[in-house]
Amino acid sequence: MKVTAEKNEKVANMIFATIYPLYLNRLEKNGRTVEELNQVIKWFTGFDQDALQALIDEKATFRIFFQKAKINPNAHLIKGVVCGYRIEEIEDEYELYKQCRQMEKLIDELARGRKMNKILREEKK
Repeated sequence: MKVTAEKNEKVANMIFATIYPLYLNRLEKNGRTVEELNQVIKWFTGFDQDALQALIDEKATFRIFFQKAKINPNAHLIKGVVCGYRIEEIEDEYELYKQCRQMEKLIDELARGRKMNKILREEKK
């Protein structure tokens, strides 16, 4: 599927605080914890627990969420399909949409029981 400007804008305006509990609920149903969710988000965005909670409390949109994030330099290693979109094929002009899908891919892998050291990608040496 192809990302459109409208789809990108729709995601950009979604409130992170409304989506976070959905991520958590999915993970807890699969035996994962809030700590693991926060660890994955911290690896991807750089947000510690306090920063994450502040964004939730201020009802930050995904646009603000990703503007404030320090995306992990190994984020380019996140590949695959999420919601019908192949992450590595999402155009650069839709960076926010791509970042959202990358984070969802990590959360999806966590929910499916993948080991944390595989989820938190590192460059091969």
